[in-house]
Amino acid sequence: MKISIGTNIKEGPWGGGNLFAINLKNFLESKEVEVINHLRHDDIDLILITEPRKTSESSAFTHQQVINYLKYVNNETLIVHRINECDERKDTNYINKYIIEANKVADYTIFVSTWLKNIYTEQGMEEKNKKVILSGSDTSIFNSKDFIPWDEREKLSIVTHHWGANWNKGFDIYEYIDKLLDQEYWKNKIEFNYIGNLPEKFNFKNVKVYKPLSGKTLADQIKKSHLYITASVNEPSGNHHIEGALCGLPVMYRNSGGIPEYCQGFGLEYKMENFEIKLKEMMEGYKKYTNLLKEYPYKADKMSKDYYDLFNFILQNKEKIILDRDIDLRSNNFISTLYKRIKIQSL
Repeated sequence: MKISIGTNIKEGPWGGGNLFAINLKNFLESKEVEVINHLRHDDIDLILITEPRKTSESSAFTHQQVINYLKYVNNETLIVHRINECDERKDTNYINKYIIEANKVADYTIFVSTWLKNIYTEQGMEEKNKKVILSGSDTSIFNSKDFIPWDEREKLSIVTHHWGANWNKGFDIYEYIDKLLDQEYWKNKIEFNYIGNLPEKFNFKNVKVYKPLSGKTLADQIKKSHLYITASVNEPSGNHHIEGALCGLPVMYRNSGGIPEYCQGFGLEYKMENFEIKLKEMMEGYKKYTNLLKEYPYKADKMSKDYYDLFNFILQNKEKIILDRDIDLRSNNFISTLYKRIKIQSL
């Protein structure tokens, strides 16, 4: 099996889509699948579109390039589209329309949360061949080894981390915690650590800030704290809370976006209006919530196996899937021959 994943993989600290591609690539290669991230081969069995926007640095190819590949190179290649983005996440107004258009080339679609799937269904995307596969993180890195839970005597150390610096990552809450630390009551009970990038011209007063970290260095830093908080708004999935939970930290989270699908049962939901009440509740029941994390299920191997099983399923049903395609793949024979001759290096 040969699969092309549409992500330009980056080294070091980067976003969740990059981590997804790394984890999936490693798993597939362990199953003796050949993994590439381009369209220069004419014998690709399956193409996974992860970022169809050519303006994105992480995009290895666009949906239009995939259409050209099907038209002029190999119309028997199957196409899967992983969707992990939406306008709601960054208050934009063009992404959803673009994703819906790009999705027309897909034989099968994977969403990273039911919340995200519902957004696109409500906006007119066909429900045919759609599936939700929840994300997961690498447990060889993010695990509870050497994590020391809160002993209820020292200050409760709270942590979060983000690569992105968009305000919707939850900086209203993080700013609120910073102000709580001006109060005598809270500054003697908690501390807050932030790992990652900050919005332009935004600064904390009472929070310890660390530069973006990745891998074991990030995991080790997370495990120096006791409680993980995510305040993200309209996050389709995210990796930060998954990494925190796998490190053994109970999670406090907002009922927003797809994040509750990853956090329910492993911490406490809160709102701005009741944050202090919920934080006290967490502190009172800390041991109970910590014990729940032993069963946290969102791991990269499970996620990757779900993708691998789906890939095998659709390849086994390849003939029917191709017959059911709506997209027009009629090609000019001369152009088709030319594309193959130059190995489609300029697709």
